[in-house]
Order: sequence, then C-alpha cells, then structure tokens
Amino acid sequence: MTEPANAPIDAETTDVLIQHRRNIADLKQRIRNRHLQVLGLYGTPIVILVALTTWVGLKISFWLHSNTPDAIDNITSIAVLLSAISFIVQAVAEFSNDLNVWRDRKTPVKKLRLELSLAEERHVLEARRRTPPPIDRQATYRERLPGEIARLRQESRYYRRIHLFMQWMLFISSAAISAVTAWYDPPQPAKGALICLGFAVTVITAAAGYFKPRERAFNLQLTADSIEQNATALELGIPPYDAVEEKRNLALFATTVEDLRAEQRMREQQLDQPQQGQQQVI
Repeated sequence: MTEPANAPIDAETTDVLIQHRRNIADLKQRIRNRHLQVLGLYGTPIVILVALTTWVGLKISFWLHSNTPDAIDNITSIAVLLSAISFIVQAVAEFSNDLNVWRDRKTPVKKLRLELSLAEERHVLEARRRTPPPIDRQATYRERLPGEIARLRQESRYYRRIHLFMQWMLFISSAAISAVTAWYDPPQPAKGALICLGFAVTVITAAAGYFKPRERAFNLQLTADSIEQNATALELGIPPYDAVEEKRNLALFATTVEDLRAEQRMREQQLDQPQQGQQQVI
C-alpha cells in the first residue's frame, strides 16, 4: 500500500524539477541569442564605419592623385551595402511593433541574467524542499555513472587533442625546416618558407612553455574530480560525510572544498612563475 501512495509524489517531484531545468536551459539560450542580436545590431554600423575609414585611408595613402583600383572599390561597396542591409533588417526586427521576429527584443541582457539567477535560485530551493531520502539517491546514483564517465572521457580527449595538435605542429615545422634547407641550396625561394616555419616553431614552443595547457588541464581536471567526489560522498552519506548531524557534514564539506580550491590556486600560481621560482616554491 505504501509504494502506490509514494508513486504520484515521486512523479510530481520529477516533473517539477525537470521543468525548472528546462526553464534554466531556455533562459541560457535566450541570453546567448540576445548577445548575438545586440552584437549584430550595434556591430554592423561599426563595420560600415571601419570599411569607409579603411577605404579613405588607402585612398589618401596610396591613390591620392589617382583612381583607386576597381577591386578595392567593389569590396568596399559590397561590404558597406551588405552591412547596411543587415542593419536595416535587424533594426526593423528590434524596434518594429508589428513584427515579433525576436523573442526578447528591447530586453536588456542584464534583465535576462537576473531572470536566470532567480530561476536557478528557485530550482535550488525546490530541489532542497523536494530532496528524496538517501536510499533513493543511492539507487539513482548508479544510473548516472555511465553519463558521468562519458563526460569525463570526452573532456580528457579534448585536452589531449589540443596537446597532441601542438606537439605535431612542432614536429612537422621542425622537420620541414631541415627539409627545406636541404632541398633548396639557394636562399630563394626557400627563405620565406624557412622564416615562416621558424616563426611557427618559436611561437608554438613559447606558447606551450608559457601557458602550459597540459599541466593546466590536468590540474583543473584533478580539482574538479576531487570536488565532485566529495559532493557525491556528501549526497550519498558515505565517509567522511556519514555523521548523524547534517550540520557537521556540511561544515566538513565546505572546509574540504575550500582546501581543494586553495590547492588549485597554488598550483596555478606555480605555473605562472618562472622555472627557477617554481623550484624555490617546491
């Protein structure tokens, strides 16, 4: 008799929380769309001004006493014409009361962000009020593991591909320098290729050594995994968050997360320091 009575409550709770998530996702998409709308509306006049300014600058600098080439005139005219048409269309969509093409026309992005913040707060309060017992959370945790594992693997592949791309660029550019040098005995036309390849090697090496994408990705992933592990332990009520008092578990969780964030900031500071400074810190 107990299970049928609880079924409608569980279904209602699920529907309410899903609706909150849909509202939050919809607001995030509306904010992204509004950013693009504002950028297009106020960016096209800037494009027109830049195109005309560039044409005038070229005219004064190179063709003051002669006609500018037809290619430059055509490119400038096409850019100005397309930008003007785009601005007119966007202005009509933004300010016309007869057309409802844009959902959030005349709506500031700040207002949408406020609505998003309120929606997230309502979701947190509703989730807190409708939190199921620990045994139910433990039962659903196993079902979420495959998606979480897939997400972590996808992020790992993403950072690994960036690192491998930079390494292969270094390998190819370094090998091409030697190949071009051996293939072309005269300075030309290999001189330009050697300059470009040497520049690419220098830039990639300097960027990899300064920004350290591999180390930063590893540290960020390590901190995220540690925080997620503690959050999962708190949710499931397993050690070290298995105390009877919820207040004690929350205090321990906050302290642990802040320690992890402090360690992450320290690792970031060590990466920003020169190699000699890192050795002194270590």
